[in-house]
Amino acid sequence: MSATLLDNPANRQADTDPPAHAVVAADVMVVIPVLNEEAHIEGCIRSLMKGDERICETLFVIADGGSTDRTREIVDLLRDEFPNLAWLDNPKKLQSAAINLAVREHGAGRRILVRCDAHALYPRNYVMRVADSLNNYGVASLVVPMDAVGEGCFQAANAWIVDTPLGSGGSAHRGGRKSMFVDHGHHAGFSLDLFNYVGGYDETFSHNEDAEYDKRLVMAGGRIFLDAEIRLTYMPRSSVPSLAKQYFNYGKGRARTILKHGERPKLRQMIPPATLLACMLGFALTPFTGLGLILPGGYLAVLLLASIVVAVKERSICGMLAGLASAAMHMSWAAGFFWQILLQPRPPREAPVSQVPAE
Repeated sequence: MSATLLDNPANRQADTDPPAHAVVAADVMVVIPVLNEEAHIEGCIRSLMKGDERICETLFVIADGGSTDRTREIVDLLRDEFPNLAWLDNPKKLQSAAINLAVREHGAGRRILVRCDAHALYPRNYVMRVADSLNNYGVASLVVPMDAVGEGCFQAANAWIVDTPLGSGGSAHRGGRKSMFVDHGHHAGFSLDLFNYVGGYDETFSHNEDAEYDKRLVMAGGRIFLDAEIRLTYMPRSSVPSLAKQYFNYGKGRARTILKHGERPKLRQMIPPATLLACMLGFALTPFTGLGLILPGGYLAVLLLASIVVAVKERSICGMLAGLASAAMHMSWAAGFFWQILLQPRPPREAPVSQVPAE
């Protein structure tokens, strides 16, 4: 009789308050994928190095995809202050490949992987809080909520709308306030044994590699816990073109995950494609009947209403750009989704990860 990952002691269910188990520095490795991050890498590293005494001996791997700016120079200078920094060249450039390579090169003998992004500034003791929470809850993966903030007018509007159901479709890790078991979230901590067991990230994914990994983990019986007490602040894209490019790639990645695993998309994931099709149909019918404008007009009305609500709530005229940010997210995600579904070669169907055999 076979067992699942749930029977692994590294993947217990947290039915009650978790017991405390000590995590030592030698248990943990931190991986930060980078590519031309001279403007962010020092601030990121310094924020991560603030914490209890364990952080001073925890291994930090900077996995570089071929930076041509001062990223390596800055890291080399920081190594005089933080000797626990290691540099790793990532010839495949992608973040998914960076994490996998770092695990292969430096993961032996360690139990916990913490993934961090160079563009973020982290709260004090973030790394060890993630490691302790993952260990104490005894799950395969720990994810955390992200709270968006913005500085410029469009970026602020983007931040105000992205963590709402209209912006992100209600994803629990987008500003969520409740700790719970989820099927996907912003990656923070991993059991290294189970990360390796399911094969790590799929290195053919340039985007959505996190959701694709979570799909395989859950299929194998792994549990993912969202710890709402550990939060990240992030800055979303500050222009329409950069936001549209980001979400176009997100849409492509989500479509690849669906095709690879033969899964049925969630209802909230199909709303942007359905909205794009409805608007296109409406415009196509307009030369024949004015009723065609009802569909795109209704969508624009929703965006306008959302903009007004955000502007009033935030007491800022910048809120009027919230609808524009939403439209860029919705339409670009849908376009990327259709691009991958209709025009790109389909990846081979993924065989399910075998269950862990009973001992």
